[in-house]
Amino acid sequence: MSRIFSSPIAGALSAMILVAIIVAATTNRFLDQGNLSNLALQVSIVSIVAIGSTLVILTGGIDLSPGSAIALMTMVFATLAKTLGWPLFAAVIAVLVLGILLGLINGVLAAYLRIPSFITTLATLSAFRGVAFMFNNGSPIFSVSPNIEVLFYGTVAGIPLPLFYVVALYALAFWFLRYTALGRQIYAVGGNANAARLSGIDVRLTQLLAFAIAGLAAGVGAVLMTARLNSGSPNYGVGLELSAIAAAVIGGASLAGGRGHVINTVIGAMTIVIVQNALNLNAVPTSAQNVTIGAIIVLAVGIDMWRNEIGAALQNLFGTKPQT
Repeated sequence: MSRIFSSPIAGALSAMILVAIIVAATTNRFLDQGNLSNLALQVSIVSIVAIGSTLVILTGGIDLSPGSAIALMTMVFATLAKTLGWPLFAAVIAVLVLGILLGLINGVLAAYLRIPSFITTLATLSAFRGVAFMFNNGSPIFSVSPNIEVLFYGTVAGIPLPLFYVVALYALAFWFLRYTALGRQIYAVGGNANAARLSGIDVRLTQLLAFAIAGLAAGVGAVLMTARLNSGSPNYGVGLELSAIAAAVIGGASLAGGRGHVINTVIGAMTIVIVQNALNLNAVPTSAQNVTIGAIIVLAVGIDMWRNEIGAALQNLFGTKPQT
């Protein structure tokens, strides 16, 4: 029993189920088909951005810039597709490339210039949003394309397309971390950077590529957000970075680096979105919602820090002994 409760998968899944039960008990609108469908669409953007956040956290870093990067990329997307008349496919590719470039900026500053990732991404959080306000005099761009909404609201066999994106990207991320050399190097760098360096791993390059992948994930999120709202705005993505980080930590990723499972991240993302949905259904003010999300992050980090103590307490409670 103690091993079950100390399992990261069981912990994340149990937290999500408990939150869902509490929400369902507080409002009968939660289980409405329309609301559940809306939840499935909402979780797609958060969970995809959280893939990148998880990879950066696994290296022992942190990325606070995805929300601002998404705001910038939605404005670039809207400008290319509507103002400049680019084909939709070309605009999507340009945004994904831009996402990688923004991630590389974070990576160069953090890995090669040795500026702590917290400071680096705090700076780019401000800078990226500032650049977003330079487009269209800081005003949103509406009605980007009549064909763009199908990317978010289209369905296959009645299943929304964003769910296919989530499944495909998480399967790819799982394969990448588990079966590729770079994936294993990301874990090694986060676990012990000095040991990884002595074993021949290019620590700086690994950190740089993790940020680049995080930028690509933010690019995908920007495309989906533009498609969802059929617009670009410098105000989009506010707080999204906190939701992505919370999703990774609730999923069991350690902020110290080197420990975590990307599949658990999607469970954490679902938990965050369910909490946000519950607060909206109960007409909780935005200020209180921000406090709640902050409290969840603190609680998740606390559980991560107290993992050994919790495991020992469960072993004493159920009368089990640690295996040697």
